Amino acid sequence: MSVILETVLEANRRYAETFGEKRNLAMPPARRFAILTCMDARLDPAKFAGLQEGDAHVIRNAGGRASDDAIRSLVISYKLLGTREWFVIHHSDCGMETFSDEIMRGLLAKSLDHAVLEADGWHDRGSGSGTSEAQYIDWLTIRNQGESVAQDVQRIRRHPLVPAWIPIYGFLYDVRSGALLPVAAADAAGAAK
Repeated sequence: MSVILETVLEANRRYAETFGEKRNLAMPPARRFAILTCMDARLDPAKFAGLQEGDAHVIRNAGGRASDDAIRSLVISYKLLGTREWFVIHHSDCGMETFSDEIMRGLLAKSLDHAVLEADGWHDRGSGSGTSEAQYIDWLTIRNQGESVAQDVQRIRRHPLVPAWIPIYGFLYDVRSGALLPVAAADAAGAAK
């Protein structure tokens, strides 16, 4: 058993011992909102948004982007589980700003091993074979954080499965201060109608 697996299972054992009344939490989120944010380990939505278990839906992916799957989750969140407001939260110093679709496709074409970021960009260190399958994926990279938040809010707002009455807020999370910074263009695009 790996050390990581062992550590996770031990932490879960301790957590389950004190689970108590959490077994009675309802499926719909108590505070009736959802957050779409990045998978970056420096972001803890429970802490920066003051959440407890059962409070809100948190949807995470690389960059916090409004992918088809993220929108699918948001639609389920409101249609079946009653959320009434949504937050799109990207963050400073995001890894999705460090590469492009072409770079990712090139790295994966060389090998499936880890790549490393050096001063002059990403470099593949693998010796195995790669694959051309990466050319079929839109990696949803980011050039400008504020613009990407506004684009994602606009994409969600324009989606035919999203009702106009749901307000969609756009923020940047500052990884140096922990502050949520509003993105005016996103808020304008996400205003409820």
